Amino acid sequence: MDCRFLTRDFEREHLFRLETYVGRGGYEAAAKALKTMTPSAVLEEVKAANLRGRGGAGFPAGVKWGFVPKGGDAPRYLCVNADEGEPGTFKDRFLMGHNPHLLLEGMIIASFASGIRRAYIYIRGEYEHLARRLEEAAAEARSAGWLGDHIAGTDFGLDVFVHRGAGAYICGEETALLESLEGKRGHPRLKPPFPASVGLFRCPTVINNVETLCCVPDIILHGAPAFLRRGLPRDGGTRLFSVSGAVARPGCYELPVGAGLRELIFGPAGGMRGGRKLKAVIPGGLSAPVLTAAEIDIALDGDSLAEAGSMLGSAGVIVIDDRTPVVGILSNMAAFYAHESCGQCTPCRIGTAWMAKISDRMASGRGRAGDLETIVRVAESLRGRTLCPMGDAAALPILSLTAKFRDELQEAAR
Repeated sequence: MDCRFLTRDFEREHLFRLETYVGRGGYEAAAKALKTMTPSAVLEEVKAANLRGRGGAGFPAGVKWGFVPKGGDAPRYLCVNADEGEPGTFKDRFLMGHNPHLLLEGMIIASFASGIRRAYIYIRGEYEHLARRLEEAAAEARSAGWLGDHIAGTDFGLDVFVHRGAGAYICGEETALLESLEGKRGHPRLKPPFPASVGLFRCPTVINNVETLCCVPDIILHGAPAFLRRGLPRDGGTRLFSVSGAVARPGCYELPVGAGLRELIFGPAGGMRGGRKLKAVIPGGLSAPVLTAAEIDIALDGDSLAEAGSMLGSAGVIVIDDRTPVVGILSNMAAFYAHESCGQCTPCRIGTAWMAKISDRMASGRGRAGDLETIVRVAESLRGRTLCPMGDAAALPILSLTAKFRDELQEAAR
């Protein structure tokens, strides 16, 4: 049975055009929300759907919207996190390229529920083509009365702006994103206060991932129970999985939340490329702890992966075969995080640089006795000691590699 709802119309030619999108029922959910529902009713429907954030943290979207203070004269903002800098993740690119109006419709509904009149799409700098596509879609929507003042003949209005980032991984962290939007260096802020109360320009702000907002129109149009039936009671709907690495058919696949990891790899992704054997899988983007081949009989939902010591994260599934040396993976991981550290925290700035230096030495055949122990010690010193989650993002996958493939890595440290 075809479980797709986010991607069900992707075969349609020119779906990114307003005419095609409206012809497939586009903006009906926004019209329903604005004309027949109150903001609180929209909020409660999204809460009932148990829509958990698709950006990495997995926080319930409706609960997050509810944190925005009611009343007051301060403006409120919606910021869409379209930075998508997590290695192995490309699902938001897939959504924005095929169906930008789905994102805009989700933004309209979320803004209506939260009392927001101005929204920004923060998109990574490398997505130049997609930034233009979003700007064109927003212009189409504005001309047709779906953005601007008095949307669909109501008193509600919303302005949407597309803001290009500069390609910094750290700006995927929500407060660093806000700093960048304000024209400053993308350095994470100390929390609390949280963005819901003190966010963009020190005003209440909702920050959601692209895929999260793309789920909202379906929830409003067909109701929370229908959305829940596609997934799990505590995590409704489907997820887009970015599958890369040593599989026969790399790509972006939509499956129900809770589908099996083995099912994904050996089903839609076509199994191992070239008849190779599976060695390991990173299930949620580079920052997720690795799973061995013996651990892939697991459900792809946040709770199941957390129990296994990993995480669903951004659902970027990186498949590793038996010919790939683990020391090379370790070196690439460490180099990435050393390069992308913003440098604000001493443990992250210094620790990631040391891990990169030592792992590079090991990968080039110049490993020394004690190198592996040093990397583990440095990674442990990062956990829970940095201003933002990047310290953990750098440490946890490295600690999992060193624990699960210790014998192989020990050979490179001699």
